Amino acid sequence: MASVSALQWLNLTRHGESTGNLAYQAVRGTDAEEAGIVERDADIPLSAAGRDQAATLGRWLAGLPEQERPTHVIASPYLRTLDTAKIALGRTSYAAPQDPGGLVVRVDERLRDREQGVLQGLTALGVRRRFPGEAARLRQLGKFYYRPPGGESWTDLALRLRSFYRDLEADAPGGRVLVVTHDAIVVMTRYLVENLTERDIMEIEREPVANASLTRWRSDGSELQAVCYNDCSHLSDIGAPAP
Repeated sequence: MASVSALQWLNLTRHGESTGNLAYQAVRGTDAEEAGIVERDADIPLSAAGRDQAATLGRWLAGLPEQERPTHVIASPYLRTLDTAKIALGRTSYAAPQDPGGLVVRVDERLRDREQGVLQGLTALGVRRRFPGEAARLRQLGKFYYRPPGGESWTDLALRLRSFYRDLEADAPGGRVLVVTHDAIVVMTRYLVENLTERDIMEIEREPVANASLTRWRSDGSELQAVCYNDCSHLSDIGAPAP
């Protein structure tokens, strides 16, 4: 993908485990129609385990060789992503707040999670019961192109991410970038960077992107090459995160 080929490293991580993740896990396999999340999506916080995952991610960042350390950190504006980024950077010496040259977290709303519109907070069962017409549209169109009322399709994510990465190339040529974001953004970045097809990416999306996992690309001098996807090896001390 030409719009990020000028970067030296592109690292993406999903936020640590959130209370929203726990809410969906609690109703999985039940007849609940809603996950029971009281906050708006942007305000869902990290769980205690999510904060531990963010700290562990920070220790991984601190251990990187100097030539791999991020020169730019950009996060979704949502609370769970911002806190993940701030906790992680707080574990590194090269992001000390008192250092004028230290890293700071930039926010970009194009990195926010996929908006679900009227389906926000519903379980799959809840969608089928409350919006049977939308469930039928989803089956007809497929996940990639389906846009819920008031929400976004996966292709909508691609549009805003193309814009984000074009700006990133202009702002950080040759940079080593860490993006702290959401699972759908990680998946669609892979779609863009690796020039994948709808079939490719929907098959990849079947495997959940784990909390605080790492997905990385490195420049070979002309384009970005995949290093790892959904890697949780840095989290081994605290156990694998939940999807």
